[in-house]
Amino acid sequence: MYTPPAYAETDIGVLHAFIRAHSFATLVTVGAEGANATHLPFLLRDDGGRGVLVTHLARANPQWRDLQGGAQALVLFQGPHAFISPSWYVNRQTFPTWNYTAVHVRGAPRLIEAPEAIRAVLSETVARYDAPLGGEWTFPSMRESLTAPRLQAIAALEIPIGTLEGKMKLNQDKSVADRLGVIRELERLGDTGSLAIARLIRAQPDLAAQAAGPA
Repeated sequence: MYTPPAYAETDIGVLHAFIRAHSFATLVTVGAEGANATHLPFLLRDDGGRGVLVTHLARANPQWRDLQGGAQALVLFQGPHAFISPSWYVNRQTFPTWNYTAVHVRGAPRLIEAPEAIRAVLSETVARYDAPLGGEWTFPSMRESLTAPRLQAIAALEIPIGTLEGKMKLNQDKSVADRLGVIRELERLGDTGSLAIARLIRAQPDLAAQAAGPA
């Protein structure tokens, strides 16, 4: 991912938090017939290093065959983004742009073959996404005659993270006055993406210090 130094995020704690907050991501692989992409929910397991991504997809999806043989995969995590109008700057002799946040992960996927290991991945996924909503669904609540065929139809995989790249493009190259103008207009728009980008810009150290006032 092309990332000018001003936009690079390298703190592994920040990157892991981003992945967990924006965990529905895009798995990209290249197989014999070219590039493939699938949108999937991911889990992030800590391993004392960069971490391990875990997900699952249907065996009816031919992409899972790309994962055999140690081929590299790219996983794209997309965060909030927003169009930025030059009319929001004090200095309007500039051009429109797009602010956005993203994390890219590269690694060599490993297929999880054992039925009980696949069941464990699915149970962990349900616990991650359903339990916080108050859901009470569990695999043991399902008849095995329904569960067994479903497990056979799923390919699970883990991706030990090889490289972890973060990009937070948030007008870091603009003056305080220009960024305050961007925050004001994004907050005026009021949609979810605009408000999220406004919060991220406002959290930049020089703006946060200015808001805090004298120590």
